[in-house]
Amino acid sequence: MKKIGIDLLWVKVGKNGGAESYIRNILDGLNNYADEKMFNFILFLTEDNYKSFEKYFKKEIFKKVILPIKSERVFSRIIKENILLDKYAKKEKIDLMFVPVYSKPLIKNKKIPYIITIHDLQALHYPEYFSKIKNLWLRFAWKRCAQTADKIVAISNFVKKDIEEKFDIDSKKITVIYNPITGIDNIENFQKIKNKYNIEKNNYYYTVSSLLPHKNLKTLLYTMKKIKESNLNIPKKLVISGVGGKSEAEIKKIINDLNIQNEIILTGFISNEERNSLYKNAKIFLFPSIFEGFGMPPIEAMNLGTPVITTKKASIYEVTKGKAIYVEDPFNEGEWFEKINKFNEMKDSIHNYKEYDLENIIKRYINLFKEKYKSI
Repeated sequence: MKKIGIDLLWVKVGKNGGAESYIRNILDGLNNYADEKMFNFILFLTEDNYKSFEKYFKKEIFKKVILPIKSERVFSRIIKENILLDKYAKKEKIDLMFVPVYSKPLIKNKKIPYIITIHDLQALHYPEYFSKIKNLWLRFAWKRCAQTADKIVAISNFVKKDIEEKFDIDSKKITVIYNPITGIDNIENFQKIKNKYNIEKNNYYYTVSSLLPHKNLKTLLYTMKKIKESNLNIPKKLVISGVGGKSEAEIKKIINDLNIQNEIILTGFISNEERNSLYKNAKIFLFPSIFEGFGMPPIEAMNLGTPVITTKKASIYEVTKGKAIYVEDPFNEGEWFEKINKFNEMKDSIHNYKEYDLENIIKRYINLFKEKYKSI
């Protein structure tokens, strides 16, 4: 039996966004599909996150090891992770260590091979999102971890190419394994959604976004102004999920300035079940983003039978497999308006992206683990 360590010291419960969802999906998959006679997964946890992983320890395939670290204290966690993780891994006789983010110890361990996942290199493309100190750290840590890891998982070919070009990493060292798409079968009753937001089935557009510049949400707002001012008999409401906190006041100002208060519905942050219902019952799902390491929302929407209009930027064309409707210029609200008008009569068509099924993704990871520890 091989012991695979999984570094979860970085997980700040409920605060890591997509990376946290990703690793919890991977753990669910290992729980369901990994061979208990072949693997034992040792989860390295912190004093303040271990309780959120308790459900996995009902099966013997998982074991927890709690380090004297608090994930919420990021600077302290990084230092202690570098000092303690390899020591604990040696004590547990780990054969292979899997780090679901870039954050591995900076010094290469010659006895325990490391596999890391890099989800994107956002700070290299949008340094303005981060402080100077964090920019310097990310640039250093990404490169150092990529150099000292024995294998890198990239979540798309776009990310793989980015790593190769930015850090001069041999392409043979990088394996592309897409993110799993899970949980879209859990759908809230639309009658509740309809009454809550005052919308009708197939009579609204939907997007999941934020006000970060690369999400390009403002273009959709200008598009909705054009739709409002048109005489076309098409839906004239846009439901937006994912904008909350400080961004909510900013987006409301833009909405007021454009005089589209009656056309825009802000849901804030919602449950996956409610989001899935909004996907399924929308006329068209709109996804104007220009930078995604993977980009789950358009795939989720198409899996539920909703037509999608999106961009060809970053990984989006790759992961949607050319099955969506694409704008050539993501910032041109006139083109968005034309695409929306043209495809309003498009019938629902379910696209089954079997390659993103959890079982298929877990098989890829298990094969990678086998391949790597056999080479030790």
